[in-house]
Amino acid sequence: MSTPCRAPTLAVVVPTYNEAENVAVIVERLERVLAGIDWELLFVDDDSPDGTARRVRALARANPRVRVLQRIGRRGLSSACIEGLLATSAPYVAVMDADLQHDEALLPTMLSHLQSEPLDVVIGSRYIAGGGVGDWDAQRASMSRLATRLGQRLIKAELKDPMSGFFMVRAEVLQDCARNLSGVGYKLLLDLFATHPGPLRFRELPYRFRPRQAGESKLDEAVLWEYLLMLIQKWVGPMLPVRFIAFSLIGASGVLVHMLVLWTSFKLADTSFLVAQSLATLVAMTTNFFLNNLFTYRDMRLRGWDLLRGWFSFVLACSVGALANVGVASWLFEAHSFWVLSALAGILVGVVWNYAVTAVYTWKRPQTA
Repeated sequence: MSTPCRAPTLAVVVPTYNEAENVAVIVERLERVLAGIDWELLFVDDDSPDGTARRVRALARANPRVRVLQRIGRRGLSSACIEGLLATSAPYVAVMDADLQHDEALLPTMLSHLQSEPLDVVIGSRYIAGGGVGDWDAQRASMSRLATRLGQRLIKAELKDPMSGFFMVRAEVLQDCARNLSGVGYKLLLDLFATHPGPLRFRELPYRFRPRQAGESKLDEAVLWEYLLMLIQKWVGPMLPVRFIAFSLIGASGVLVHMLVLWTSFKLADTSFLVAQSLATLVAMTTNFFLNNLFTYRDMRLRGWDLLRGWFSFVLACSVGALANVGVASWLFEAHSFWVLSALAGILVGVVWNYAVTAVYTWKRPQTA
């Protein structure tokens, strides 16, 4: 095998999590379709327990085109892609999944369009003539159509497949807006279109989505939640962190839990209001904690004894936040502020306190050497 002696023209970035069985197949296929092109392949692995990073390193020792970036203590498809795209010197960068569902044979055509036409990005599309979603069931197909329509409203571009995870972009286009990308969820293309300061010049090329060959799907219970969070952040602007938005939405759901438990205990079980209110507060805090652990901090999810420690610190922080809420609201009301504004100010102070404190003490990032 010849060793590349020139800087790569094209970098292919592949995010991985438990894809050890697929990485060798990807290298083999790219060797075949990218013959005659100076390219490199960068796997960005989120510390897969199946040894994906170790498998890639073994391949890299025999093929200098192959590299691996192993991330520890963080997860996410979009953020992995962003780190990979920023870790190469190639002027053209492509993103594709590791599950072999994207058609790698389209890569040379994508590159040819970018090199010969005034385009910023070329997208593999399932929703134009000649493309298709393969053997998706009706539920997944309908969810994809709904997500596509929402995405089209956000970016205001005549893009048929804004949810595509298979595309190639000029490196400077991503570098221009990398700091403002949300990095949330699994749809970097939509994030890129929504974030770039100007309209992107694009072309869509058809491809047919293939069945997964091995490994595990990245589409878990939090995918739709993360997608909606990204849409909300793009609508409200970058001033509010995505985690704060998620934390606040879950907090709002906690109000409904609180009222339901309060009504059940006070009206149906005929307990005292103090007991019912205390029980409702504890239950709402507990549901908020587990929902935040599942969704808001899914990349730092607590397990085992850490889950118990986290619950205790969360309840303690939120208890102080409740006191701050009441204190601020009461002070403003006594200062002759409108009662609704006083209450809202107290709620805001409580939410900000709870978010800031629990982010530091409940969901602590793992220590690295």
